Amino acid sequence: MTVSAQAKQTLASLKGIRATLDMFALHGENGEAKTVYRRNSERVGQVIDDLEQRISVLEFAEPQYKGF
Repeated sequence: MTVSAQAKQTLASLKGIRATLDMFALHGENGEAKTVYRRNSERVGQVIDDLEQRISVLEFAEPQYKGF
């Protein structure tokens, strides 16, 4: 598996994790827990943004990986 494929697989996993955290934040009973879920969802969102930028740099440097 190429580095590009691994990065994109990780990105997909992170997006799933963020969706799960958002779901828990919406359906949670405990207000404190909802806050923790939202805060962690935002943190994962920052990691997603950083990884998307890194993938863009990788695709620019290695055009053969674009679109995988």
